[in-house]
Amino acid sequence: MSAPIQVSPGVEKTVITKGTGAAVTRGATVTVHCTGMLTAGLKKFWSTHDPGQSAFTFKAGVGQVIQGWDEGTMTMCLGEKSRISMSGDKGYGSGGFPAWGIPPNAGLTFELEVIRIQ
Repeated sequence: MSAPIQVSPGVEKTVITKGTGAAVTRGATVTVHCTGMLTAGLKKFWSTHDPGQSAFTFKAGVGQVIQGWDEGTMTMCLGEKSRISMSGDKGYGSGGFPAWGIPPNAGLTFELEVIRIQ
């Protein structure tokens, strides 16, 4: 695992496994495996590896996902697995995400693995 690097104010990335493929670019359709956790205690709230779940696909860098996830993903490449940690304002903000047990302004950590870029 690499030392954490600051992606932007409030967003930090630690590379778990280096990728060897193409870099994620703005507007690319990216498919990831993901596990989301509250940073405090690393309590899991969602994972694409959970029963009934599948890999998650979105357009990178255009606001389809929370800001910290977008910013972190834009620094990744195909095959890379990284841990992206973000402050609450780069996650779900003051509203939180009650359906998943995410309180307002909660810091979040996601383990993301880029499995496809189109």
